[in-house]
Amino acid sequence: MKAIAIVTLVSDELAKDAPVAIGVSGGKDSQAAALATFRYLDSISHGGPRILVHSDLGVVEWDDSLPVCERLAKHLGAELLVVRRNAGDLMERWEARWRSSVERYEKLSTVTLVPCWSTPSMRFCTSELKTHVIRAALKRRYGGRLIVNVTGVRRDESSARAKASIADREAEQPIINWRPIVDWTVQDVFSAIDTSGVVLHPAYRDFGMSRVSCRFCIMSNIADLTAAAAQPESHDLFRRMVALESASSFAFQGARWLGDVAPHLLDEKSQRALATAKVKATERALFEKFITPSMLYVKGWPTRMLTDTEADILATTRQAISGILGFRSAHLDRASIHARYAELIADKAVRDARKRKVAA
Repeated sequence: MKAIAIVTLVSDELAKDAPVAIGVSGGKDSQAAALATFRYLDSISHGGPRILVHSDLGVVEWDDSLPVCERLAKHLGAELLVVRRNAGDLMERWEARWRSSVERYEKLSTVTLVPCWSTPSMRFCTSELKTHVIRAALKRRYGGRLIVNVTGVRRDESSARAKASIADREAEQPIINWRPIVDWTVQDVFSAIDTSGVVLHPAYRDFGMSRVSCRFCIMSNIADLTAAAAQPESHDLFRRMVALESASSFAFQGARWLGDVAPHLLDEKSQRALATAKVKATERALFEKFITPSMLYVKGWPTRMLTDTEADILATTRQAISGILGFRSAHLDRASIHARYAELIADKAVRDARKRKVAA
C-alpha cells in the first residue's frame, strides 16, 4: 500500500491520542482512506478512539453504499456511526427548496427564481446533509476535544481538488481536516482496496460507474448518468427527479436534463411534461435577461430602491414568468413593487438595529 501524506499538525495530535473520525460514503476513495489511515494509526500505536462516519442521504443513495460501509467497519474492527439529516433526505431537500423558491418569488422576496438543485458552486447537498450533520454528531460524542477528521480527497480528482492541502485546522471548530491519500492516483486507490480483501462497491465494476456518490450526482458525466439509469434500483428515483425538473423548469445539471438521459423510462404523460418544461425554461430565461445586473440579488438585498424604469422591467418580467409557470404572484406593477421594496428595506433596518444592539 502506498504511503500516506501527513504533516506535524496531524502527527502532533495523533501522538496525544486525539479521536480520529473517518468519513465513508461507500465510494473507493473513502474506503482507501480508511484502510490507509487505520494501517498508519496501528503503526504508531495510536490509542485514541477511531470511528467511521457515514452520512445517509436517503433515497438518492445506492442500495449497496451503506452495506459497503458496514463491511468496511467490520473489516477494520471499528464502529460505524450513521447519521441523517432530521429535516429530510436530499431528494426532500430539493423538493422543499423548489416550494420555497416559488413562495419567495410570489412574495417578491427574491428577484429571480432560485434553482432547486445543488450546483458545483453551491453544494448544499454536501454542506447541509453531510458536513453539518457529521460535525454535530462528532461534537455530541467528543465534546470540546480536538478531532482529526479524515476524508478521501485526492488532488488528481479535479482541478479544484488539485489545490487541496494535506491538512488544515478549522477556524471555528476543534477539528483538523486530514487528507492522507491526497497524492494517490486512482490506481493506488484500487490497489489498496483489492489487496486488503475488502469488497469494492459494485457500482464501479458491475454498473460501470467511474465515481460513486448519489445515484444521480450533479457532478456526474453523461456516461455515469447513463450507467446509473440502467440500474433498476434507480428507476423510481429517476422518475421522481425528472418530475421535479418538469415542475420547476430547471434542468438537473444546468443545461443537461436528466430526463434526456433515459427517456424510455418515462411514460407519455411524463415525456410531455418534460417537453413543456423545456419550453418554459427557454421562455423564463428570455424574460430574466431583461433584469439588469444591478437589480439582481446581492448580500443584504435589497440595498436600495429601484428606479421607475427598473420597477417597470421587474413588473413585466414577473408578470410573464408568473404566467408561464402558473404562479399566484403579488407585486406585478410599478407601485406595488416600490411599496414592497420600501417594506423590505424597512424590515432590514430593524433587523440590523437589533444586531447592533446585541453586539453592543
